[in-house]
Parts: sequence; structure tokens; C-alpha cells
Amino acid sequence: MAKTCWLEREKRKAKTVAKYATLRAELKKKGDYVGLSMLPRNASPVRLSRRCNATGRKRAYIGRFQLSRIAVRELASNGLIPGVTKSSW
Repeated sequence: MAKTCWLEREKRKAKTVAKYATLRAELKKKGDYVGLSMLPRNASPVRLSRRCNATGRKRAYIGRFQLSRIAVRELASNGLIPGVTKSSW
């Protein structure tokens, strides 16, 4: 499991992105790049990272399931993800 502080940091960033979304859109539409640069750094949605809902892992994230590859494999092997089966050839 990821450290709680990492998960909380991501939540804080998401709140900041939501707070400044309309203002960012306005500034971008006007082409006011000086105004954009004066916004907080975490107001940019690029700074958000996707994390696994089960483990909090950042790398090898599969967006379709919102899980990391390790969690997907574990759940699929146990038959807990409907419609997903292990393949062999």
C-alpha cells in the first residue's frame, strides 16, 4: 500500500485543479500566459497522477480497471473481475 501522505497529496492536488479549472480555461482562451504562470503550480491537471485504487501504486496503472497490473492479475486469477479470464496459447 502506498503511503497515506502520497494519497492525501493527490487528493489535495485534485481539489486545487478543480478550484482553478474555470479560471485556467478563461486565461487559456484569452492567451494570457502571464496570468496562467501566476496560478499555483498544482492548478495544472498535468501534475495529477493516476494511482491504483487497491494498492496506491503509481506505475503500471491500467485505466480500464483503475488498478495496477499486479492487482489486476491477482483479482483476475481469483475470478473477481467479471469477463476477464487468464489467457494461454
